[in-house]
Amino acid sequence: MSEFLQVHPINPEPRVIKQVVDILLQGGVIVYPTDSTYALGCHLGDKPALERIRRIRQLDSKHNFTLVCSDLSSLASYAKVHNSAYRILKAYTPGPYTFILKATPEVPRRLMHPRKKTIGLRVPQNPIAQSILAVLGEPIMSTSLILPEAETPLFDPYEMRLKIGKLVDLIVDGGACGLEPTTMVDLVEGVPYLVREGKGDPEPFR
Repeated sequence: MSEFLQVHPINPEPRVIKQVVDILLQGGVIVYPTDSTYALGCHLGDKPALERIRRIRQLDSKHNFTLVCSDLSSLASYAKVHNSAYRILKAYTPGPYTFILKATPEVPRRLMHPRKKTIGLRVPQNPIAQSILAVLGEPIMSTSLILPEAETPLFDPYEMRLKIGKLVDLIVDGGACGLEPTTMVDLVEGVPYLVREGKGDPEPFR
């Protein structure tokens, strides 16, 4: 059974956040809250942890994974950003948006779209997610916690414990989370293309 840590949603306890980061660095798979839904996450360089997440979600090789970053400068290390795309990123991060961009060599190939060589990137506002990123010092490889054949993400940490407690190493309980995924925007060509409507306002990208 996974560890279960309750964290203050506004002022995350540093001692608990360090425990979360230690598990990530040891190759663990975690569940943690973001400003949209709960997410599955692991260290971006850990292939076995990534494969565990693929099995939990039953994802194929074409799935676009997301790197959850602490800020815009961190994001720019992992993506090729046009000037026009940078202005959009600056205006809408942090927030509940995922941006699809061409990946840089800093991104492991297994995380990219196999043909397009793209990666999803986002900068969340959630204090728990930001605290984990600050201590970790690099992005978290993430995907929304939506189980196979489910229409909506899991949002109750206690239900997560019942359903996937044996499949992950840690569940970070930051309280109830949302049901809407991020709004997803393709910025590969520098011109925004709305891929998915979600929690973030989609109107500017129509």
